[in-house]
Amino acid sequence: AEGTLGVITAATLKLFPRPRTLETSFCALRDPEAAIELLARLREATGDAVTTFELIPRLALDLVLRHIPGCSDPLGERHAWYALVELSTARHDPALRALLEQVLGDAHAAGLVPDAAFAESGPQRDMFWRIRERIPESQNLEGPSLKHDVSVPVSRLPQFLREATALVASIAPGVRIVSYGHAGDGNLHFNASPPEGGDLTEFRSHEAALKRAVHDLAAKLAGSFSAEHGIGRLKVGELERYEDPHALEVMRAIKGALDPRGIMNPGKLLR
Repeated sequence: AEGTLGVITAATLKLFPRPRTLETSFCALRDPEAAIELLARLREATGDAVTTFELIPRLALDLVLRHIPGCSDPLGERHAWYALVELSTARHDPALRALLEQVLGDAHAAGLVPDAAFAESGPQRDMFWRIRERIPESQNLEGPSLKHDVSVPVSRLPQFLREATALVASIAPGVRIVSYGHAGDGNLHFNASPPEGGDLTEFRSHEAALKRAVHDLAAKLAGSFSAEHGIGRLKVGELERYEDPHALEVMRAIKGALDPRGIMNPGKLLR
């Protein structure tokens, strides 16, 4: 509700045990379809021990290596796609590493995972995570970008990536796509950077068309134009475009009942 229905006066937190066993791998992937297959295999073998599955394209890794000190390529050869995979349990489980190795070994034999590196120490794990976490910063250091925070059903992630990339290329040829994120729940940061040395004014002129193409495609695939960053004020128009009109009527009725004077975070979520 983004503060539009009231003020939080109390919160109850449920605590979980701190993980005692962590196994982390940086895996090369054949393609996005292989990512979804690998995720399914990991879940089948380990259940809820899969606590991280982050999809990373080669361009994102290149940007991190270019702009962020202390990072190095975890694998010897270049690959188009990668996944940062982590299994964790709240108990001491010496068999977890062998289980991860088994799943990745079988995926390698099936042609899904060309190569993989395992974190053999805390600093190496930190470096794998630094690559993922510093992608936004490295893209900012590269220059301006057009950002989209979308989600689609996990099974449709590969289709979204193919079609969205083709749409962007048809609207703004040469634009570089940096698409990464939480593949485990279908959330992607689908960002566009200008061509190297390209004209920034021309690049920005495509913003509206690119946003409409990406958001329309997410909606077509039963996804959302706003996955984790909320609506705020900037996306009110997008909510009105994609949300069911009856749902918006209900939202406005609830808002009117709880906040008839419109003083709770006015302008956010609803006009």
